[in-house]
Amino acid sequence: MNRPSRSAAFVESDVPARLDALRWSRFHTLVVVALGITWILDGLEVTLAGAVSGALKASPALHLTDAQVGLSASAYLAGAVGGALLFGWLADLFGRKRLFFVTLGVYVLGTALSAASPGFAFFALSRLVTGAGIGGEYAAINSAIQELIPARYRGRTDLAVNGSFWMGAAIGAMGSSLLLEPGRLPADVGWRAAFGIGATLGVAILFLRRLLPESPRWLLLHGRRAEAERIAARVERAAGVPPAKRGEHATLRLRVRIRAASFVDLGASLFRLYPRRAILGLALMAAQAFCYNAIFFTYALVLGRFYSVPPEDVGRYLLPFAASNFAGPLVLGRLFDTWGRRAMITTTYALSGVLLVLTAVLFVEGALGAASLTIAWTLVFFFASPAASSAYLTVSECFPLEVRALAIAFFYALGTGIGGVAAPWLFGVLVGSGERAAVAAGYGLGAIMMIAAAAIAWRLGVNAECKPLESVAKPLSSAE
Repeated sequence: MNRPSRSAAFVESDVPARLDALRWSRFHTLVVVALGITWILDGLEVTLAGAVSGALKASPALHLTDAQVGLSASAYLAGAVGGALLFGWLADLFGRKRLFFVTLGVYVLGTALSAASPGFAFFALSRLVTGAGIGGEYAAINSAIQELIPARYRGRTDLAVNGSFWMGAAIGAMGSSLLLEPGRLPADVGWRAAFGIGATLGVAILFLRRLLPESPRWLLLHGRRAEAERIAARVERAAGVPPAKRGEHATLRLRVRIRAASFVDLGASLFRLYPRRAILGLALMAAQAFCYNAIFFTYALVLGRFYSVPPEDVGRYLLPFAASNFAGPLVLGRLFDTWGRRAMITTTYALSGVLLVLTAVLFVEGALGAASLTIAWTLVFFFASPAASSAYLTVSECFPLEVRALAIAFFYALGTGIGGVAAPWLFGVLVGSGERAAVAAGYGLGAIMMIAAAAIAWRLGVNAECKPLESVAKPLSSAE
């Protein structure tokens, strides 16, 4: 590989502008398919954790309590926090592509171990490893997608990719319903086979990722201009665009980085250069993490405790819920690029919070059955899904190139730590109490967080729609 010498102090290139000017091509479709699997796998894991919770409680080997089901979900999220921070730093240090394989490998190992768990402690540890792989994926993959997709498609693409979480949820729901059907498999085998779905998908996608290049923007930052130019030319050919002429596109001049980005660079970006964006990112990530993790991880427990839905039927209730969550980003995603980030983020967060309050009131009054509760959730999360996706979009495009993956990891970790890690355990305890009012109070807390995040988005939102990443946040190494 072409590595810069210390004398090569600067690099100048029009590659970022050329990438942003492209129309959609088969290359961009490959990026979405090969990298978007991250969210499908996360959706699969989260759904399985909820859908098989009844089977885990009934398992002769595990025999988990409601609190242990919630605790294992919290272990998954805690692993995601640690994995995001570690692998996010490594993605900025060694590049996006190398981490594609490492993080997916960690995930495959963790979910395979989950399927083989002999007891609760081993299961919880396996969920921790699985979460570490998924957390690392979020950091490396989100940054790569932002850097490879043209500016005018960036918002809708990011939302659609994040929304593919719910394709994984649908796979998990259908797979769990099939594998947990009474009489199909022994009681201690069905849930193990369900976790094997993720390992199988992960191994398959490893081969597809070999076709993807390194991020040209990351290569430029490290002085590897020739490689960046070759990749840009390859992408242009895939889009049917003739080679760019000199002076046709704006150039970017960067100081070549000899050392890797550090938490000091991240701190300077967050607290000195963009403190308002830091507050915005934290508010959005924490609110959506609490709302989703609290409700979705314990959804099967609610159906079982309050509506006597058997474990093998939980997947059927999750299917319309998953469909609504996937439809939301697809239907509303274009508006994030046209109407704008600030307006759409505020609207989706606010509507999610208001609808969540109404659902909590109807739930505590006993006005909802299992089917009508599912209908209520489909409406709430039609708006909450693009809202949650927009949190990742915001933190991945509003900070400099040098710390992009680390910034995503930081906000994912902090937001999940504040709003997500304790939420499944808390709701597991609330559901275990058998009191509707206690569960509704938890829903109310989630609603308050979503509405507060909407207010912060309106005040501090960044109008990043259709703008080059380098104009949304100037690189720390910019020589201009």
